Amino acid sequence: MFDEITIQRLKYYVYALVNPKDNMPFYIGKGVGNRVFEHQNLSIKEKGDSLKLDFIKSLAESDVLINHVIIRHGLDEKEAFEVEASLIDFSNRFQFNLLNKVEGHHSSERGLMISDEVQRMYSAEKLLSITDPVIIININKKFSRGSSVEEIYNATKEAWVISKTRTEEVKYALSEFKGIIIEVFEIEEWYSLSQDELDKNIVPDFLPKKKESRRWGFNGIVANKKIRDKYINKSIGHVKKRGSANPIRYSI
Repeated sequence: MFDEITIQRLKYYVYALVNPKDNMPFYIGKGVGNRVFEHQNLSIKEKGDSLKLDFIKSLAESDVLINHVIIRHGLDEKEAFEVEASLIDFSNRFQFNLLNKVEGHHSSERGLMISDEVQRMYSAEKLLSITDPVIIININKKFSRGSSVEEIYNATKEAWVISKTRTEEVKYALSEFKGIIIEVFEIEEWYSLSQDELDKNIVPDFLPKKKESRRWGFNGIVANKKIRDKYINKSIGHVKKRGSANPIRYSI
């Protein structure tokens, strides 16, 4: 535990809890005072569904005590939020397997991005017209920034409630994330997903599994340059209704 003189000098700080068995961090946090040491005590006192506390408890039962690493100190609260968020984003992107329950502060707006994502966030032109048979698919709930084209494709390809007639009409799928078209795919074929397939969690839990709804997916490839350049990195934020729950649209 820190003494009072140390606490005063530390101010706000960002810390890591480290597994001494492999010397890898498993939790990133911020705090003041003796916050960094509280997790060990909570793992003894509290009962509940917490992967972090359960992991600390399992180490303690093996007579292994976690290491407490102070990464930055002498910060104010705002600075501590930013450092903590940056480290969580970095760790999650490169699969450090942190046990943090939530993303870092403001990660959705200013978190880890590849260079193309930064460019389109600040300079995306408005998409003013659609001249091809397309479907625009919002993948906010299925995609994280910094991911590959393959991951965008997997987030876009299934499973959506649309009519069979629509599947026969549309030729391209525009992947929309946070109001920006981040990729364009040429649809080669559609396939339907049965209720049995849905019940096997082929689609994520956040999609309702309604027996009366037929969901569809598609196989496809990245669209050719001429088509892709029409839509990639363009914004549809000016036509999106705030709070709209429907992930599918066909026009702007």
